[in-house]
Amino acid sequence: MFKPTIGPIVGHATTNEVRIFMRGEQQDKKRVFAGVRARKAGTEKWSNSVFALLHPANDMSGVLVLQDLDADCEYEYQAGWLSPMNPVHTIDTVVEFPLQWPRQLYRFRTRTAQASQPRGFIVGSCRYLRITAGIASLPQLGDRIFGSINQLVESSHLPVSAVIMTGDQVYVDDLNIIAPDREAKDILKKYRTAFSQPNIQRLMSNTSTYMMLDDHEIEDNWPANAKDADKDLYRNAMAAYELYQASHSPVYAYNSEGQIDRNTLKHYWYQFGDSDIAWFVTDSRTRRNLSEDDRRILDIEQEQALLQWLIHSPARVKFVVTSVMFYPDRKFNGDDAWKAFPEQRLRLLETIRTHRIKNVVFVSGDVHGSLTSRLSHSEDTDFEVHTIVSSPLHNSKLLPYAKASTFILDQPLVRTAAGDYRHELTSAVVSQDNFAHVVVEADRILVEYHDRDGKLLQSISMKLR
Repeated sequence: MFKPTIGPIVGHATTNEVRIFMRGEQQDKKRVFAGVRARKAGTEKWSNSVFALLHPANDMSGVLVLQDLDADCEYEYQAGWLSPMNPVHTIDTVVEFPLQWPRQLYRFRTRTAQASQPRGFIVGSCRYLRITAGIASLPQLGDRIFGSINQLVESSHLPVSAVIMTGDQVYVDDLNIIAPDREAKDILKKYRTAFSQPNIQRLMSNTSTYMMLDDHEIEDNWPANAKDADKDLYRNAMAAYELYQASHSPVYAYNSEGQIDRNTLKHYWYQFGDSDIAWFVTDSRTRRNLSEDDRRILDIEQEQALLQWLIHSPARVKFVVTSVMFYPDRKFNGDDAWKAFPEQRLRLLETIRTHRIKNVVFVSGDVHGSLTSRLSHSEDTDFEVHTIVSSPLHNSKLLPYAKASTFILDQPLVRTAAGDYRHELTSAVVSQDNFAHVVVEADRILVEYHDRDGKLLQSISMKLR
């Protein structure tokens, strides 16, 4: 067997299953199979292998689901692909091969079912990697910060449960001015280049990774700037997103043989959990309604699902991921974020306030600056919401960083007849490449921002209620 050409990527994990993404290589017209096997760390016996047939229509990529695992357990696994000489081979016959697996071992950890266990997460967004003709320019710059994340993950006394990438993992539009990429083959080449850099590859192969798209996975400020001529671009960009980012998330169902069913995709937003910590990852890009009479950043179905989750989820801590900022608002160029959808934002806030929902945290990126902020209510002292913003992992030299002066901080976020929603920064604004290490403890959330070399920039404590 051969090492994956892209991956493996550890995706969605539960207490008893984990999804593994990988890509092989097309071999003329021969069949190509991907395989993965796992065992508990420190043991000798491998589990039954899981295989999938790879198709050119999926850029020779696939997702395999390891099932019947034990909770809160560290596993090691091997992954690879092969192309048998005999074209009649199937998954059932390949399983019987005396295979020589690639020697490299990777690791993952299943979720815990125990409540109130401290959990760690990495949050980041906006990883700019200039790619021309499928070749990255100075790729070590765009990959550097992931080396520092690896060091933190591998040295942390508390295992990092997951990496949350909140948008702009790939800049499809980085050469829009001079040579825009619109064809499927060019966009797929960008994904392969971006995800095959050594440090990000090492991170994703050993830590469960969740992703959500933002505008640059399609085009800057999508869909506000969309034109009729962009239909092919949108179709090709979303097909690539589905293959490389959505495929290993919970959005697809899978069968008993451990293969995902690509016909089950209904939407890009999804939920996942870790102990009594729950995450709702929204799609704030592809379901927007920009009409004046019913402006929405989330479609009706998604908004209702989010509201029901907020009200009925028994989770102790609820993280809502939105690629663009929920608050505070920017002074300029804020119409791409929730600022431009005030009615829908107010509905969410009023639901949280009137239902007395505790420990809600909005997580986002996008603005090329990082901060934490607290939202309160002038007449309701029981209301409190926090936000964690983490951006960028690597900035383009052509784009500025956000600063405190970027945001509207001297007036309430919303004024209503029932009172004002008031916000305040609870951190300094980080204006450099960075990532966030978020640790949920019994009585607080600890947010630590690190620079691209791993140096601690600041630490913020949010008290849980």
